[in-house]
Amino acid sequence: MFCASHPVSRAPNTGSYAVRVEILSAGDDDLDDDAASGPGVTRRPVTAAENLRASRGWWDTDADNYQSEHGAFLGEADFVWCPEGLREADAKLLGDVSGRRVLELGCGAAAAARWLAAQGADVVAMDLSAGMLRHAEQAAARTGITVPLVQADASALPFADGAFDVVCTAFGAVPFVDDSALVMREVYRVLKPGGRWVFSVTHPMRWIFLDDPTEGGLRAVHSYFDRRPYVEYDEHGAATYVEHHRTMGDRLRELLGAGFTLVDLIEPEWPEGHEQIWGQWSPLRGRLFPGTAIFAAARPTT
Repeated sequence: MFCASHPVSRAPNTGSYAVRVEILSAGDDDLDDDAASGPGVTRRPVTAAENLRASRGWWDTDADNYQSEHGAFLGEADFVWCPEGLREADAKLLGDVSGRRVLELGCGAAAAARWLAAQGADVVAMDLSAGMLRHAEQAAARTGITVPLVQADASALPFADGAFDVVCTAFGAVPFVDDSALVMREVYRVLKPGGRWVFSVTHPMRWIFLDDPTEGGLRAVHSYFDRRPYVEYDEHGAATYVEHHRTMGDRLRELLGAGFTLVDLIEPEWPEGHEQIWGQWSPLRGRLFPGTAIFAAARPTT
């Protein structure tokens, strides 16, 4: 599920981009720090509980809008890795999934899971949000492709060790948890030896720019090394949306630290003729620098 997003490089959810550009344009030192004055955005630490509550609440509340705006692009039974439009049918990053046990994390409306099922995979689709899983149920009824749906936290996968051959997600889960290294360890645990873990996220370098698809988004204004979470908060100061930045090195260390071997790192290029804007993703920026990073890793056989 494309979500990531709002970041100071919010992932594929257009959300409140115009507001963010205005507030963040002065640089990190000028982010809102007075929650009592009303809703706003900031960069600050969050607790695991606050993060979980915000993520579940955001996607439950935004599910209808998200599907209305992006459902056609994502399809009813299709696996789209990123706003650049790269499809698993073409990329084949998961290999032959026929007969394989597959877990999709952060599945959203589970379009990718239904596509995988149509390819012969034995799929489970999991998401934190009941609102998004409601859309998954509705799409299953429309397509006639049904997969088991599980509501759970990616930091504590409710599956046995070695339960899956493949785990995957397109912009789901990884950017929205406070401890993504724990997610890597959990995925490693539920994979069989030789199993594959493939996930896409906002390209780390995008966090140095404003979340702006126009020429205003071509100027670096934020530190690449600022790992404080991007937080949107309500009038009481409570987080309503949280997204986390990790550098490219951070992501690699998370994978290697969990025991994975890196198989490939894909930075999809913006295709000719693709003119759709999705939040900060646009033809203008896409032709100059990458917007998505896809990590393909494997659990060693021994």
